[in-house]
Amino acid sequence: MPEAVRVRDLTRRFGDFTAVDRVSFDVAGGEIFGFLGPNGAGKTTVIKMLTGLLRPTAGEAQVAGFDVTRETAQVKRNIGYMSQQFSLYADLSVNENIELFGGLYGVTGERLATRGEWVREMAGLTEAGNRSTGELPLGWKQRLALGCAVLHEPQILFLDEPTSGVDPVSRRSFWDLIYELAEGGTTVFVSTHYMEEAEYCYRLALMNRGQLIALDRPAELRRTLHQPLLELRTDDAPRAVEALQVAPGVVTAALFGRAVHLMVENEAAAIAAVPDVLAGHGLTCESLEAVPPSLEDVFVTLVLREGGVADG
Repeated sequence: MPEAVRVRDLTRRFGDFTAVDRVSFDVAGGEIFGFLGPNGAGKTTVIKMLTGLLRPTAGEAQVAGFDVTRETAQVKRNIGYMSQQFSLYADLSVNENIELFGGLYGVTGERLATRGEWVREMAGLTEAGNRSTGELPLGWKQRLALGCAVLHEPQILFLDEPTSGVDPVSRRSFWDLIYELAEGGTTVFVSTHYMEEAEYCYRLALMNRGQLIALDRPAELRRTLHQPLLELRTDDAPRAVEALQVAPGVVTAALFGRAVHLMVENEAAAIAAVPDVLAGHGLTCESLEAVPPSLEDVFVTLVLREGGVADG
């Protein structure tokens, strides 16, 4: 499908600090495009530039065919935007929030009535139109905010870490809605730091220290890790990471839930040597086995390869 977003050498500096450094990518129409990276990687800054909220220092970008610097008003008419804070007014009722966003987006009359009914049904709030938004559980607020963001049926939807603080069940339900929108032709551009959410995206852009360090489908990104990966279970995972990061033959060592994932140069040699290294630090090797790489392994490896997460 035609490009919905086109970015070339997009840069944003704040004084001497470069928040986004010459980022380039394209997003196809109808695609669910994921932006993955640690806090401070530059994800939100990119989204603010693409939505017309922040002027680029250098480079160029087109959204829905419009230049984000010279045609900001046209960009805003063709997009929906949901921030980390859900963008709702807590002191207004569900219906009042819908009416407010309808006015902002120019949705009135019969169309507003139809779209408002769709939003309430989609959010599970059909019988709660007069309820104060501030009293709603977080998952319902999230779905209501999504409905308000697409009230005007935009071509492109920007979601900036929309599920932060939401429980896993509500998060999964939210992603079901995203898939429905994409199947209807909406392009969805979503930033996240949840690895399981990243797996739901058609393609992923990995950012660190303001730069794009990888861009591909999740399955293809996993295939970029050619060295063996071992999963270690031990009695003290944080201490094991510290001990193994400098062990011979270990490329990377990182926490993975309650386990430790080790990228190693040689699988057999590492399986033989790791228990002895742990014993030398008073640690026990409960199990050690080869496992396929996850997206989190890819992310950790690439971030470490590019200098690690920025301080602060």
